[in-house]
Amino acid sequence: MTPRNTAVALAPPVSPVAPTSLRPLAPGAGRITGGFWALRQERNRRDALRAGHRQLEESGTLDNFRIAAGAATGEARGMIFQDSDAYKWLEAVGYELGRGEDAELRGLLEEVTAIVAAAQQEDGYLNAVHQLRHSPEERYSNLAWNHELYCYGHLFQAAVAVSRSAGEDSLLEVSLRILDHLGEVFAPGAHQGVPGHPEIEMALVELFRLTGRRDALDLARHLTDARGRNANAISNPGYFSDRVPVRETETVEGHAVRALYLAAGATDLAIEDGDADLLEHLRSLFTTALHTKAYVTGGMGSRWDWEAFGDPFELSTDRGYAETCAGIAAVQWAWRLLLATGDPVYADAIERFLFNAVLPGVSLAGTEFFYVNSLQLRDGAIADEGRSIVHGRRGWFDCACCPPNVMRTLSALDQYLATADEAGLQLHQYASGTWAGGGLEIAVETEYPHRGRVRILVLAAPEEPRTLSLRVPAWAEGATVTTAEGEREARPGTLPLQRVFVPGEKIVLDLPMTARFVRAPHRADASRGAVALERGPLVYALEQADQQGTERVDDALVDPAAPVAEQVLEDLDGVVALDLPGAAAAAPEDGVSYLPWDAPSAAPTPHAWRAIPYYAWANREIGPMRVWLPVAPRG
Repeated sequence: MTPRNTAVALAPPVSPVAPTSLRPLAPGAGRITGGFWALRQERNRRDALRAGHRQLEESGTLDNFRIAAGAATGEARGMIFQDSDAYKWLEAVGYELGRGEDAELRGLLEEVTAIVAAAQQEDGYLNAVHQLRHSPEERYSNLAWNHELYCYGHLFQAAVAVSRSAGEDSLLEVSLRILDHLGEVFAPGAHQGVPGHPEIEMALVELFRLTGRRDALDLARHLTDARGRNANAISNPGYFSDRVPVRETETVEGHAVRALYLAAGATDLAIEDGDADLLEHLRSLFTTALHTKAYVTGGMGSRWDWEAFGDPFELSTDRGYAETCAGIAAVQWAWRLLLATGDPVYADAIERFLFNAVLPGVSLAGTEFFYVNSLQLRDGAIADEGRSIVHGRRGWFDCACCPPNVMRTLSALDQYLATADEAGLQLHQYASGTWAGGGLEIAVETEYPHRGRVRILVLAAPEEPRTLSLRVPAWAEGATVTTAEGEREARPGTLPLQRVFVPGEKIVLDLPMTARFVRAPHRADASRGAVALERGPLVYALEQADQQGTERVDDALVDPAAPVAEQVLEDLDGVVALDLPGAAAAAPEDGVSYLPWDAPSAAPTPHAWRAIPYYAWANREIGPMRVWLPVAPRG
C-alpha cells in the first residue's frame, strides 16, 4: 500500500471543497457515539464487513482478480459486474478505518487492494470478469450491459474514501491510471457510447474534487450530456436512462438504481458548474419522484420486471420492488440536493429513506440482507424468485449489489447527519454523537427514533453570534424547543437559533412521538382507501409473529380513530410496538353485494393488532406482513 498520512479521520462522501450552499463537515468533525445508529454501525464494523470479505472469497469475486492477474487458474465466476462488489466493500472499510483504526480490517484492505491492483492491465484497463471472458477487442463494445464504467465508478469512490479516510493511496493510483486510459477511449471523436448503468458520473466528480484532475470532471460532463441519444442503439433506451436528455426528462424512469445514480451525478455537475437551471430541473424531478413514484417507506422502483420505476402511482404492495440499492441511491441524491440548496425537505426525505427504505434491507444482526423490500407478504406465499422477501434476508446474492452498498452507507453515516456554513452548524438528523463546524461544536444525546427528546450540549463556541439550525421534521407538529430563554414552539422546517453561544449551554428539542395514520394517495390503486401507521420517523407494519391466536394479518381491519397503545419489545433491540384495537367489518352498503364465492359465512370478530417498525420485521420468523392497513367500513 502507499501510505499518505497517519492522521486519518472519517471523511465525507462529498468533499467540503464542493461549492455548495451547505458544506459537509471536515474529516473527523462528525461522530456517532451511542444510541440507535451506533449499534447498527458496531454490528456492521464487527460482523458485516468481515462476513463480507468471506463472501467475496466464497463467491469467486476475489479469485476473478487473482486469475486475471495470473496468480491463479480457472474461469470467471459470477456477474459481469462482479468487481463492483469488492469495490463497495473496500469503500466501506476505508470509511471504517477513518472512524477508528482496526488492524484486521486494515490488513484485509491491503490484501484486497493488492489483489485488485495486480489484475490491472498495462494500459490501465481493469475489469477482471471481462478480461477473463472477452478479448481485448471487445472492450467497451457492449456498454449497455457489460458495466465496465459502472465498476470503475465504484472503484473511484472506494479510492477516494480510502485515500481521505484511511490515508492510503494505492487504490487511487490504480484509479488514476484508469482515468488516463478512459481519456483516450472517450476522447473527442472516439467512443460515443454512454454506460448502461450510470454511477461513474458522481464518482468522477468526486475524483476531481480530490485530485483537481479537470479531465475527470470533463468526462463526467460528457457522459451526462451525451445521454438521451441512444448512442448504444438499444431497443429499450428508457430502461438505461438514455431515452431523453437529462435536461429534458420529466420523471425518473427505467431501472430505478440507474436513474437515481444518474440524478445524483447530474446534481454534482450542476453544483460544480454553477448551473442553476440544471439544479432547478433536478429539484423538480426529485419532487415528482417523491410524490408519484415513491412508496410510503421512501422505497423506489415498483416493477420486478427490469427492477424499474412504473407509471405514476403504480405502487403495488406485495409485488413492490423497492430495491435496497435504490433507497441508498435516493439518499445520495437527496444529500446532494440538501447541500446545494439547504432546503429541509431533502433532510426530511433522507430521514424517511434511511429508516424505512435502507434499514429494512439489513437484519438487526447486520449480516443478512433483503434485496427487495415489498410492503406486504401474503399468507401462503411461495418462495420462488431468489430475491423475494419470502426467503427472508440472506447473507449474499448472486447479484450482490445490496449487501456491500448497505455496509458502505452505515460506515459513512456519521457524515450524513450535519453540515456547516459561514454562519454556523446545521443538524439535519438526530443521533447521539458530536458534531463540529461553522465555529460551533456540540454533543447530542437522544434515544431517537424511539423517543423524541434530543438533548444538545454546546461544547465550544466563539465569542460572537453563530447560528445553530435544527431540523423540525414535517411530521412533528407540536414540537417544542427549550433554551436558556425558556420553552417555545418549534414549527416544522428549519429552526435557526442565533446568538452568542456559551460552552456548557443546553438546548432540548422535543419532537412529538404520537402515533399517526396516513392515507394512501387516491391514485395508488393497490392501497387506495387504506392507511399506514407511523410514529416519529418510522413507518410501521403488522407482522404475524406479533399477533395472538389464529388471526392472520391478511384479515386485519383497523379504525384510525381508535386509541393506540405503546409497548417496548426488548427482543427487537427495544423497538416501540404499537397496539391497535380491532375493528369489525360492516355489512355491505345497500345495493352492493359480495361475489357468490366470496360471501363470508360470518362477520369477522374484532381483533387487536400489534405493529412494529417496518425495518424490524422478519428478524424472528418469516410470515405474513403488511404496511398498508384496510380501514373497517362504518356500518
